[in-house]
Amino acid sequence: MTVTVERTGGRGRGRVVNSTRRQGSSGHRRDSYTLFLLPGAVAFLAVIVVPFLMNTGVSFTDWRGVGSPEWSGLANYRALLDDSEFWTSFRHSLFMVVAMAAVPTAVGLVLAAALFDYVGKRFGSRWAAVLRACFYLPQVLPIAVAGIVWSWILAPDNGSLNEVLKAVGLGSWQQDWLGDPDIALYSVMGVMVWVQLGFPLVVFMAGLQRVDPQLYEAAELDGAGWWRRFRHITVPQIRPEIYVVLTWCTIAALKVFGAVYVLTKGGPGGATNVPSYFSFTTFFEKTQVGYGAAVSTVLTVIILAVSLIGLKVQTRAEDAEDAPTGVRT
Repeated sequence: MTVTVERTGGRGRGRVVNSTRRQGSSGHRRDSYTLFLLPGAVAFLAVIVVPFLMNTGVSFTDWRGVGSPEWSGLANYRALLDDSEFWTSFRHSLFMVVAMAAVPTAVGLVLAAALFDYVGKRFGSRWAAVLRACFYLPQVLPIAVAGIVWSWILAPDNGSLNEVLKAVGLGSWQQDWLGDPDIALYSVMGVMVWVQLGFPLVVFMAGLQRVDPQLYEAAELDGAGWWRRFRHITVPQIRPEIYVVLTWCTIAALKVFGAVYVLTKGGPGGATNVPSYFSFTTFFEKTQVGYGAAVSTVLTVIILAVSLIGLKVQTRAEDAEDAPTGVRT
């Protein structure tokens, strides 16, 4: 018995010592991981938090960019409420959300399923990869280069689009695509669909890699066609990717600037003006620094709200998927 007690005690002490060592090792590992987060945290503070706070502070002033800013309180924000140009720019942002989030997500989903389920199986994965790269190419092009090329294509006099329409006998359809206030916004939307389409397509094709092939095989055995497999298997299985793409593309649409700057500079007559470009012109061209800062602050708050709502909806949907069947509401 003495030997047993001593052995038990020894094991107990060993467990205590091992547990203490594990806790010490875990705490040390956690501290070492924290060190890796420091550069990112410092960069986030220096590049995001501090400039945003400085911009918010300037938005409460009346400042022309030189001299000392004068405190004006909420005057800039009250002026925004009565500024029709400001609200018009936000209405144009809704069109951009359609062009950069809704349409690319819907079209990208169908194209990804077609490339993965039809082209990949009939012609090989290499052809699917080539087509995927072609769709993604606009994403890697600098927006300045893409904008200049599209301005040549959409030029009214000798643009490629008008020349093609004339060549096929549709000369009456020729338009000043970027100079007509009635169609300039739709022209920019078409360009943005072309630019944005590759991103959701690549994300959805990556998401399709994790779908169990047995689901498609079972559906095919039951006689389900491509469209039914797409509706009842593809869309539900890659729903998390759909939420991510919609949130990401909506944020990109709300802060779009480069394409508008290169293609139309917000014109003609403000027909393509968006909040980010409106803030830019107010800030740098009209030198109403405080007012431009107020516009960018409102835009930032809206983007943060959209991000939080998107994450909340995604989390709730994932929780509903993970919950037992009887618990779902």
